Amino acid sequence: MTSSFNTQAAALNRRQAMGRLLAGGAVAAALPGRLLLAEDDRIATAIRIGGTSHPLAPGLRLAVESRRALDKIDDYSASFFKEELVGKKRVNHQLTLKIRETPFSAYLRYENPHKGREAIFVSGKNGDKMLAHGTGIEAIVGTLELDPNGDRALEESRYPIMNIGMRNLLELTIAQWNSELNIPNVKVRYFPNAKVANVECRVFESSYDKKHKGVKFHLTRLYVDKKTAFPVRVEQFDFPTKTGAKPAILEQYTYLNVKANGDLKDIDFDVKNPSYDF
Repeated sequence: MTSSFNTQAAALNRRQAMGRLLAGGAVAAALPGRLLLAEDDRIATAIRIGGTSHPLAPGLRLAVESRRALDKIDDYSASFFKEELVGKKRVNHQLTLKIRETPFSAYLRYENPHKGREAIFVSGKNGDKMLAHGTGIEAIVGTLELDPNGDRALEESRYPIMNIGMRNLLELTIAQWNSELNIPNVKVRYFPNAKVANVECRVFESSYDKKHKGVKFHLTRLYVDKKTAFPVRVEQFDFPTKTGAKPAILEQYTYLNVKANGDLKDIDFDVKNPSYDF
């Protein structure tokens, strides 16, 4: 998967009004000389002090706009691509994905590699275990009940299955930026005409030249589909190991061919589905 950026990427207007931000469960707090966060349901409102808004404000506003778009859908199917560094191993997967928001339910079918491997998770069912089966010689053992947080389930993943999906991806990004509001020297860029495959996107990027306490990633990018406002990609980069070195991707998650509100049923998240190979 590759992304193309408009070479004349517009500089962010740091005086742009904030809009509404995720409260992230934080207590209302003042950032001296910068802004005041007041808790308002799940979202916090940023009040500019001295005519200056926080550099992360436009990114958080874009993310909240995307959240509102997701609030309008109950379920979706998509092609899901992920690239992760798991331990010292780089993992690239292509999957077919079904997600239902309530109760949170996920069906995964691997397309490359491990073609035919499947996994299901339904919150509150099956003892909150992930049901999965492999292919080839792995299929001999049949369907496995796995702890989503266990070593077996996380052999090729940085996060458990209940973290999958556009909403979870977006909420983690919002929570990250919200937690970084008091971190100094953040650099931001905005790419209004980016693409993921053939999907036209707006992209907000934040980065830090050096590590700070509370900063997990060197660089973060959120890609929002111009047409649907869905968060179709998030990229997270590690800090470069040497001055001038290219930062390595730690996480890249991409959602394409998204078909929203497909009226997915319980059977779509059941090992008894006759179209599945459990």
